[in-house]
Formats: sequence, structure tokens, C-alpha cells
Amino acid sequence: MTQLTILRYPDPRLHTVAKPVAAVDARLRQLASDMFETMYEAAGIGLAATQVDVHERLIVIDVSENRDQPLVLINPEIVWASEETRLGEEGCLSVPGIYDGVVRSIAVKVQALDLDGKLQVHAAEGMLAVCIQHEMDHLMGKVFVDYLSPLKRNRIKTKMIKQKKDEERELAH
Repeated sequence: MTQLTILRYPDPRLHTVAKPVAAVDARLRQLASDMFETMYEAAGIGLAATQVDVHERLIVIDVSENRDQPLVLINPEIVWASEETRLGEEGCLSVPGIYDGVVRSIAVKVQALDLDGKLQVHAAEGMLAVCIQHEMDHLMGKVFVDYLSPLKRNRIKTKMIKQKKDEERELAH
């Protein structure tokens, strides 16, 4: 297993729209495994392939407390979303340390292939529903800060750029 590098906002590659996965094969299964390792190491609950600079429609999620309920969604599509929404605080591994409110449907149904290439339908609510919607946004080239006001987005962008420069400076010493 290999830990992958998570792209950080405002990296323009985060705005790339992911292409459908052509084949569920050994390469894709290894990528999913590496993404889980990367997500768990970063203490995340979801990771889209876009965030590790692979622009294919692949998401890994595990919202369980014990980190023992991995969910892989290949070529996911939300086939239903509740009209009822809720404003919830979200964060993102690509925007570390930043949390803000985003309005999401409280429940969704998503259809996707699993690691065996079989079509599955998952009904989700609560944290899992939010996570699916958040990661699906990544596949569309959207980061959660895109939902915020231009002023907030610019402040976050400035903070992320400064944070990266500070980290690079520390590594140089």
C-alpha cells in the first residue's frame, strides 16, 4: 500500500472534472486501497480520486467510528436526493483546518459500481449522505469552499497559500 499526496486548495487540479472509470481492474482496486490508507492516515471520512490527482470517478468513504466500514463508489451517480436540506459544518482534507456551513440534502440514494464491478444502490442519510454529496462534488471539480461567499473563499485561499509557504520554509530549515 502507498500513501498518496492530497492536493491542497487552491490547487487548480481540484477543479478538474473526473472521467468515468473505464474498467474495474487490479489498478483501480490498488488505487482504492491506497486512497483508504491515505484517508485513514489523514483522519478523514471520505476521499475522491480527484483529491489525489487521479481524475477518475472513484470515491472511498468510511464514516464508521471504528474505521471498519469501507465503502467504495465507482462511477457514482446520485439517483435521488431529499428535498429536505440541512446546513451543516463541513471540512475537507484538501482544505485542512477550515470548516464552514454548507447546505446539503439530508438523504440521498447513490448507485455505483463496487470493486467487483457490480452495480449497487446505497441509501444514505446523516453523515454518510453529506459525505457522499461532498465527495461527488470533488468529481465534478467542486470544493466545498465554492459554496461560500467570494470574500470567505478569498480569505481561505490566502490562508492556504500562506500555510503552504510556511510549511515549505520550515522544510527548508
